[in-house]
Amino acid sequence: MSQPGDARFAFFNSKRDIPCRFVATDHVEAEIEDNEQHARYAAAVAAGHLETCTVTDPKEVALYMRLGPGQRLGSGECSAIAVALNRHHAIAIDDNKAVNRALREAGLAAIKLQIMRTPDIMVTLIRAGILDIAEADSIKDAWEQKHRFRIKPASPNS
Repeated sequence: MSQPGDARFAFFNSKRDIPCRFVATDHVEAEIEDNEQHARYAAAVAAGHLETCTVTDPKEVALYMRLGPGQRLGSGECSAIAVALNRHHAIAIDDNKAVNRALREAGLAAIKLQIMRTPDIMVTLIRAGILDIAEADSIKDAWEQKHRFRIKPASPNS
């Protein structure tokens, strides 16, 4: 899984509209240890590309506790899943196997959670005209070189 809060979308030109809303919990922000990643996260919030929220809804708190932060997943992942389940949002996370296992172990496997991985988001942005293929390839190459984060190329037509 990528580092929490690496806010991969923070590089977008704020003059272009992102076709979906990104929401992160304060638990996610609290997990960011790298100063550069935190700066990108803050820039994404300031530019309006990312909204933040606090897990205070009793249903979200109960889901968060049921998922057992620190057991299978971290606090950020558990809070993000709780918010996504309660608010019927998709979740952007690359470790869908760990998420599905945590849901099973928490007795929540029957609840459907839409998981979007990084390639799904990149394809969405290409289809929306926010990125072109060359830009997406450049971003993918930078992730591989700087963060050892590799994604398989996904066709925007898939």
